[in-house]
Amino acid sequence: MEVGETLRMASRSVRSHRLRSALTVVGVVIGIASVVTFATFGASVKADIVSDVGSSSASDVYALPTATDDDGGFGAGVGQPVFTAHDVEQLRAIEGARAAIPRGNVPVSALRFGNDSVSRSQILATTPEAFPADSVVAGRAFRSGAREVVINQAATETFDRNVSVGDNLTITLANGTRSRVAVVGVVNRTVGELPFTSFTGGARFYVPVEPFYQQTVESPATGTSQRAYPQVTVVADPARIDGVRERVRTYLRGPSDAAELVPESVEPSAETSGDFVDRVESIIDRVTRFVTGVGVIALVVAAVGIANIMLVSVAERTREIGIMKAVGARNRDVMALFLTEATLLGIVGAVVGLPLGVAVAYGATLYAEVAFTPAYGWFAIAVAVGILVGVLAGLYPAWRAARIDPIDALRYE
Repeated sequence: MEVGETLRMASRSVRSHRLRSALTVVGVVIGIASVVTFATFGASVKADIVSDVGSSSASDVYALPTATDDDGGFGAGVGQPVFTAHDVEQLRAIEGARAAIPRGNVPVSALRFGNDSVSRSQILATTPEAFPADSVVAGRAFRSGAREVVINQAATETFDRNVSVGDNLTITLANGTRSRVAVVGVVNRTVGELPFTSFTGGARFYVPVEPFYQQTVESPATGTSQRAYPQVTVVADPARIDGVRERVRTYLRGPSDAAELVPESVEPSAETSGDFVDRVESIIDRVTRFVTGVGVIALVVAAVGIANIMLVSVAERTREIGIMKAVGARNRDVMALFLTEATLLGIVGAVVGLPLGVAVAYGATLYAEVAFTPAYGWFAIAVAVGILVGVLAGLYPAWRAARIDPIDALRYE
């Protein structure tokens, strides 16, 4: 039997049972659409996050206390004040380092502007180097030792009346002490923030370490009481970032105060935004593979449906098979006919499921406000699997049809 004749007969059989064929194809459509949707949305989220993280803070090395067990990810253990002022000075002196910027949290209970107060648990203490000139939207960076505050753009709208440079805020510390500070600058970013910090978009208030940050420990290196910070960001020469990271790691694992002050199961580590990107990509890839498993399950269900419908078709067309064999059709011709029908169902499901999945994924990226990034590799895999489902599901029914004895088939009622 010619290929064209086989296709014509298979198409006619599929069309003659439109409703049954359509219901069978739905499983393939759902499976392929699910795979394409989840894979594309995952690729879009990953591309958006990686581009944001990778394009910013490319020259920053983050010194953080990190858990040493398998569950300790990037920044696990953050909050432990283990980097002393001695460590900050030593990190600042590392070859290739342009600055070492400490960051710490100042416990507060409220912020007041005019007659309006907002509750808040903490504000950030850092140094003037955290505010490069191109990040300052209005005003200037604060001066070390001054009772001044720098805020981000979101913080200008925290109170009933917008805050601007020149206004005064009243900070109520956790111990009840009140401090009046002048707003001297508005910034759109800071140097030293962890890569994910800027994604939250919340209001931030920055005060100088001196006089607001009071967390101290005894420095093992000097034997004196010094301020201790949970994070220090080393700003490196971009061309020497890898070397700076390794020198920072060598110092932290060796003669640093942090190595002595970290609790058990925690160690001081040095990570770059590139290291963080690698971990984010790994996490998103694992999540994407997990959720696409839902689509794979749907495809397995679809395969069972195609196999079932083809077995029903073989039973219904037993007499037809007998007539075909009586007029000269060979076993392989009969097998090819039923296998082609099953494959057509898989192809139709792929043709419908692929654009449907792309459309749903596009809508999801619009809702999540991330750039649409097609996962072309997954497109090919989904279509190939959809067609393969049809082929595999049709193998047994086609083999069974080919083995029907023509004499018994012609007697079949």
